[in-house]
Amino acid sequence: MQLGRKGWNNVIIFSMLIMIFFLNGLHKNIGNDETQAQLQPLLPPQSFVLTLKFIDQKIERIGTSWRTTALQKNVPLSWQGSEQQLSELVYLWQNTALMTTITPDALDMNKPLSVAMFELAGEPLSWVYLLFEANGQYYLFDKTSQRLLLLDLTTAKQLFPSFTFS
Repeated sequence: MQLGRKGWNNVIIFSMLIMIFFLNGLHKNIGNDETQAQLQPLLPPQSFVLTLKFIDQKIERIGTSWRTTALQKNVPLSWQGSEQQLSELVYLWQNTALMTTITPDALDMNKPLSVAMFELAGEPLSWVYLLFEANGQYYLFDKTSQRLLLLDLTTAKQLFPSFTFS
């Protein structure tokens, strides 16, 4: 069986397509092992934070400064930072990078200790972070990107100043 000119053209076209698909898939898999722990920023680079909400309070940008308001009336805030402390807290969230990790067996994803919710400029949905504890270790679950990040106690206390750690 001999191939004509059209047949050889088809063989060349399909072999080139197979090679393109193979190289494209290979390119995405090289150096992108998602099972390995990676240092990743909490918020997207260059993100512009409009509000940060915890369970009991809302920290919102007012021009170039920040203010905090209670989310429940007649309930005192557990932490009320100065304008400088609020600015530092938002800066810390924007510039902290944590290691990704796999979900430990002891972690109950239905019982978060605390929640932080960000509204970013240009983002239609809020970015939600859930704080968990399992076996004496703290974890931060990023609901937007579905990644679990490992936290040490010092960083957890800095990121969640209104939560009382035991």
